[in-house]
Amino acid sequence: MNGRRALFAALVLLFGTVGARAGSEGRAHSFTPEGLAKVSDYIRNEIAAGKFPGAILLLQQHGKPVYCENFGVRDLATELSMSTDTIFRLYSMSKPITSVLAMMLVEEGKLAISDPVSKYIPAFAGMKVGVEKKAEDNKVSLELEPLNRPVTIEDLMRHTAGIPYGYYGGDLVNKLYADAGLFDRNSTNAELVAKITALPLAEQPGTIWDYGHSTDVLGRIIEVISGTSLFEFAKKRLLDPLGMKDTAFYVADPAKWPRIAEPMPQDRAISPTTQVRDIRKPLRWESGGGGLVGTVGDYARFSQMLLNGGTLEGRRYLKPETIALMASDHIGPETRVERDKNYYPGETSGYGLGFAVRTAVPPGTKWPVGEYRWDGVGGTFFFIDPEDDLFGIFMVQAPSQRGRIQLALKTLIYQAMGR
Repeated sequence: MNGRRALFAALVLLFGTVGARAGSEGRAHSFTPEGLAKVSDYIRNEIAAGKFPGAILLLQQHGKPVYCENFGVRDLATELSMSTDTIFRLYSMSKPITSVLAMMLVEEGKLAISDPVSKYIPAFAGMKVGVEKKAEDNKVSLELEPLNRPVTIEDLMRHTAGIPYGYYGGDLVNKLYADAGLFDRNSTNAELVAKITALPLAEQPGTIWDYGHSTDVLGRIIEVISGTSLFEFAKKRLLDPLGMKDTAFYVADPAKWPRIAEPMPQDRAISPTTQVRDIRKPLRWESGGGGLVGTVGDYARFSQMLLNGGTLEGRRYLKPETIALMASDHIGPETRVERDKNYYPGETSGYGLGFAVRTAVPPGTKWPVGEYRWDGVGGTFFFIDPEDDLFGIFMVQAPSQRGRIQLALKTLIYQAMGR
């Protein structure tokens, strides 16, 4: 870690701690009943308009819920009311959990963010970068170039490894990823990584933020180091100690199946080629990047641990300086990392180790710098606001609506605080 990043992490830690202390002394922004009523009205109106069957919103400040409402039903087919024990597909809200597990290994000295990935997955040493070349007849071909430097653990955590998700209609490398069957639910993490290392990287490591399978590779590294499956390691080190009893890669107990939230029948596509998966079915792939399911209560315990600086109910999971490092920007101007055309964090945010990190106040708002967050393609999102000693979690299954709803809700939530 370079000196500038170490200093920045220390400042984040300092101001994060001051912000939390200010919150505990009552100087943080607080919610108005009128503002929260507008939040509730918005969600009810969305359900009435048929955008999704139901949802849950939790806002927790100073360690206590200040707003927790269940709306609508879990599933139109059953008409069972939404409740706090409803189970949702978390998709990419799995990434922060996997990143925390990796940072536990960093604290134990078993992993370093500067380590080359090839230290744990030797095949990475032989990977090439795919570069498109246009001939005189305008035909485009793919040429393979050597790596300028190794892919590192930090690259995996901040999405600068050159490992995309792959999509049709993109460049030649993305098409190779799309054709490679990387979302095969019957593959293990080891088999997934074997497929990835047989492909070229989309970019040179450390040059472009390119969202993709990097956190899945990180999950495999956790398996290599721990000698157990990703889920076994997660249960032992984080899920069971935190009391995240319903967080898993699928819902194994049929008695829990009625608790599963479903989207509207016509809103099950998460991409042109992929549908919302049936989480009742067992699967071999323990995707650290997008495979977990869970409840609002489980994710609340995880979020409160992060907001507390790595502790919950007297047990420490990570050091405060580790949380501060994760929640600092690792792709700032000094890194010269470019942002791809699909840069999801947006103009006013950078990206840390597993989260988007707000680095500037969005125009026309008073949103807090230092907020960190992420979301899932199924519609769920969460944010942690150290300045106000606050976190929020929105649980819904509405793939086609997620971006619009997230922006609208975040705006109303912060307006309810006078921001």
